[in-house]
Amino acid sequence: MRTKEFSFELLTVFKDFLNFLTLSEGLSPNTIAAYKKDLQIYQAWWKESHEDLSVVDATKVQVEAFLLHLQAQGRKEKSNARLLSTLKRFYQWGVVYGHFQADPTALLKSPKIPRSIPSVMNENQVEDLLNRPDTTTPLGLRDRAILELMYASGLRVSEVVELPFEQLNLSAGLVQVTGKGSKERIVPIGEVAIEWIERYLQSARPQLVKQKWVNTLFVSRIGRPMTRQTLWHRVKNLAFDAGIQGKLSPHSLRHAFATHLINHGADLRTVQLLLGHSDLSTTQIYTHVAKERLHRIHQQHHPRG
Repeated sequence: MRTKEFSFELLTVFKDFLNFLTLSEGLSPNTIAAYKKDLQIYQAWWKESHEDLSVVDATKVQVEAFLLHLQAQGRKEKSNARLLSTLKRFYQWGVVYGHFQADPTALLKSPKIPRSIPSVMNENQVEDLLNRPDTTTPLGLRDRAILELMYASGLRVSEVVELPFEQLNLSAGLVQVTGKGSKERIVPIGEVAIEWIERYLQSARPQLVKQKWVNTLFVSRIGRPMTRQTLWHRVKNLAFDAGIQGKLSPHSLRHAFATHLINHGADLRTVQLLLGHSDLSTTQIYTHVAKERLHRIHQQHHPRG
């Protein structure tokens, strides 16, 4: 009986927190899902270790025990750091809104995780990828328009699949993007991307949607909004067909967009605005990518490299 009451209490407090993040913070469904997953891990451990205690009365020692439990499971440091960040935000919210008397995470320091340098396609590889779709078919024309837009603008995969018609202005060559935390930015998309999007709109999209009304710019083979997973699989398969080796991610074209801009002289602040990064330090990773590339070129081609 006690376990049922305890489970209900946890479910309620976690749901209240997630509702707050959704309604007040405006976080995306993907971000909310990540928070929920972290809280489920915490809840499962807490129920097993503290059946007769309430999570709202957790102490610093208990949270530290949870973190040690995560380490003992062999989880990645980055995942553990994210989970601690979730708990910090959860308990801070609880104190501010009167759910908890104290924040047990207040004195816990998040580990500094070194930023991993992304693997970036070079310009020839990007060109091969862009040329890979069979543009004689509706899906191939759609894929070409998507790839050109992603490389021209640096949009996230989620931003591409969720992009509504009304936020695209082809005559001005601009797209209005709603990014993380519902933050909006305006990004230029360039003549080549405009040309392929226009071809997609004139020829491919009407064949895919038929008589249906779909608000998003890009649609699936059955004329419905695309998912992130579908788009990522398309990019991955096209890259494989193009013979592109190395590790790819859903952000590969976004990484290429930023790195190639910096390689060609764009300043860091401009790239930050185009990518929609709230913190300049997030954008600085691309300067490291560019420097690494220059270092490799020097080693390969300089007689004393």
